[in-house]
Amino acid sequence: MRSILVHLTLIMIIFSPVVVGDTATPTMPSVLPKSPTVAANAFILVDYDSGKVLAENNCDVQVEPASLTKMMAMYVVDHEIKVGKLKLSDQILISKNAWQAPGSRMFVQVGTTVGVEDLIKGVIIQSGNDASVALAEHIAGSEQSFADMMNAYAKSLGMEHSHFVNTTGLPDKSHVTTARDLSILARAMIKNFPETYRIYSQKEFVYNGIKQHNRNQLLWRNPAVDGIKTGFTDNAGYCLVASGKVNNMRLIAVVLGSKSPSVRTAEANKLLTWGFRFYETNLVQLAGTKLQETKVWMGKSKHLDVGFNEDLYLTSSQGQYKNYTATVTLTPFLKAPIKKGDVVGTYLIQDKHNNTIIERPIVALSDIEKGNFLQRTRDYISLNIKAFMTKITS
Repeated sequence: MRSILVHLTLIMIIFSPVVVGDTATPTMPSVLPKSPTVAANAFILVDYDSGKVLAENNCDVQVEPASLTKMMAMYVVDHEIKVGKLKLSDQILISKNAWQAPGSRMFVQVGTTVGVEDLIKGVIIQSGNDASVALAEHIAGSEQSFADMMNAYAKSLGMEHSHFVNTTGLPDKSHVTTARDLSILARAMIKNFPETYRIYSQKEFVYNGIKQHNRNQLLWRNPAVDGIKTGFTDNAGYCLVASGKVNNMRLIAVVLGSKSPSVRTAEANKLLTWGFRFYETNLVQLAGTKLQETKVWMGKSKHLDVGFNEDLYLTSSQGQYKNYTATVTLTPFLKAPIKKGDVVGTYLIQDKHNNTIIERPIVALSDIEKGNFLQRTRDYISLNIKAFMTKITS
């Protein structure tokens, strides 16, 4: 239910509020029941595009992540591939340390070489601790050094309450994360590495003659779900990060510390079903596209297109999108030079009670250089006349 609000850019007036939606259409009555009770120690439900939290409990409490750790490990692996330091076709020698990694396994053999692509599938689909250690040793020399990389990337993503000491999720008191941090990571994975994300929807993988099934049972139970990862240790309980898409709306559910595999599956499905049923997400404006035009003084150009650095989405309860208003406030008497990305105003979206829902800086979409002497002189005189007229009429 996402639509670019073309009409918004046509009727927006500086300093004046406008309705975010088609006012010719009557507003639907809205019934928004409370979020469901979830049988887990912590959980969060987040809209992928807007980042809006729809439901949560204990989402900032640090817990051990078990094999959800491999999401962070794969983020590092994907980045290494993206920057050209690692190729899917590279062959990795399996060390004794990787081969004997305890817990879930891909069943690689010590002294053999395994392709990066197969190891990635072993991590994602089979949750292979041996595969994750092998990748870590190849990239960073040791699992400990690779964990340092994981922590650096976690910090860059804003995962403020996470700390990793291994790539597998094997228990360690200092190896922790939160439901919120995992939702941040999931959003970044889906956005930055869509090709790898597709692997999370694969239901099985065969390696060394052994077929193993993806432990994410929602891939069978809910056709909207296309990822992402399960985890379990005695300390962490049964955990699941699940994502699905309905009518171009994507949600991410994180459920931590459930009592069994069936419970984590049911609770994540419960959250996703509730979110898709009672919320909608609309695209207000694409990044880099013209929101409106404003006048510029003392520049080579007289007009500047303004917009946003990032796509702007609004998540609201079903039927309430039309009740929001948007206000554009632009800096008066903008003067050149102006650089692309300079903040030139503020965009507010408010609900019918005048509560601010979104506040976003408006930026210049292009550079404008200083004008020549004649242009600057003419505008200087015009600005002084305007200032004088404003003073005598105020």
